[in-house]
Amino acid sequence: MKVPLSSVFKTGPLSEKLNEVRCFSSSEIPAHIVLTMPALSPTMNQGNIAKWRKKEGDKIDVGDVICEIETDKATLEFESLEEGFLAKIIAHEGAKDVLVGQPIAITVEDPNDIKSVSVSTFGDSEIKEEKTAPVKLEEKESSNKSTWNRISPSAKLLITEFGLDASSIKASGPRGTLLKGDVLALIKSGGTSSKASDLLPQVLPITSQSSKVDSQPSPPLSSDYSHHKDTYEDLPNSQIRKVIARRLLESKQNTPHLYLSSDVTLDPLITFRNILKEQHKVKVSINDIIIKAVALALKSVPEANAYWNDEKGDVSLCDSIDISIAVATDKGLMTPIVRNADQKSLVAISLEVKELAEKARIGKLAPAQYQGGTFSISNLGMFPVDHFCAIINPPQACILAVGRGNKVVEAVVDSDGTERPASVTKMQLKLSADHRVFDGEIGGKFLSSLALNLTDVQRLLL
Repeated sequence: MKVPLSSVFKTGPLSEKLNEVRCFSSSEIPAHIVLTMPALSPTMNQGNIAKWRKKEGDKIDVGDVICEIETDKATLEFESLEEGFLAKIIAHEGAKDVLVGQPIAITVEDPNDIKSVSVSTFGDSEIKEEKTAPVKLEEKESSNKSTWNRISPSAKLLITEFGLDASSIKASGPRGTLLKGDVLALIKSGGTSSKASDLLPQVLPITSQSSKVDSQPSPPLSSDYSHHKDTYEDLPNSQIRKVIARRLLESKQNTPHLYLSSDVTLDPLITFRNILKEQHKVKVSINDIIIKAVALALKSVPEANAYWNDEKGDVSLCDSIDISIAVATDKGLMTPIVRNADQKSLVAISLEVKELAEKARIGKLAPAQYQGGTFSISNLGMFPVDHFCAIINPPQACILAVGRGNKVVEAVVDSDGTERPASVTKMQLKLSADHRVFDGEIGGKFLSSLALNLTDVQRLLL
């Protein structure tokens, strides 16, 4: 999603301080401005350069989009706050994980100064200084990282017995397996302690035969490895998907999930929807009605519209009912928000959901349209999915998983009090809740209120 940077930073002076470093002229370098990677969200510590709109040497006017930055939340358009010329691009298009505060470009006021701002004068002194530490760290990590993925039991036994450093042994087995022969080869080469060399004659007669077998993998394993090696492909993740993956993992690890489920009868809701369509020419979806029903249920049970406050160590009630709707996009799952949903009509909710979903799919959501929210809804009924458990979206305390409607036969009571079998449409709702915020009693009250809103749909019009 692409939104102007100016919509994130409302004031020009603050934006300048965060994104630009003004440098005055010296004997070697003319006056210039260093554009740095800004922190565009509270959780952002790095970003990607998605696209450069300006090329080196291009003139830049106030308000021009210089580049597009992919953050942990969206893709933002980086607008210029001053006039000048783009002298040097430091972080090129496609650059990944550029740290916040790291230089990404240099601008100058005078076009004649463009050539003066070169790699030899500025780029080497600034960029190399920032890149040296990560490169050295990478080399250090790679030197300590083992070159094998698996280890055979006999090789593990030898490493323990001889007190060897497993990370220094190269694996020759299939799929990166460290074999007994690899360990013996290291000992024979003298790349071990004198103690290990002294013990080698005692171990070698016993292990020589098996080491030959281990060190020469059979052809079927080798061919199978080659086959599997060619049948997968690494797919690079966007910054948004990386953040989603990290936050979902943190949610499952740090949030005690409480699961409650309930089946509701959809027939009254379907009849109500058809009446709106046929008699009033109003088209609303099942999901629109669920949003309204959830908002009213939260209003009836305000304890469910809350979150866990880590700083205070207690529960904080939300003062508004803002419903986040899960929308699948090419870049990942986005959750645009219907704010104050309890105060809006079904028609207003339906129109807003359509607009937000379309903006999410084409990447035009503004930060205010997807940041925040007090309760989430994930509906997979259209795929179709009967039921599922959703993962809570922190800092929210609840998410409702909505499945598809299925025809079932159950006993219904006629007006005269007699029971008879009938076909009804049932839909399963599954609530994932933060057990720190409320227990089963509050969750049960919320689901009961929600079920009542969906079966007695006239309540939605009040």
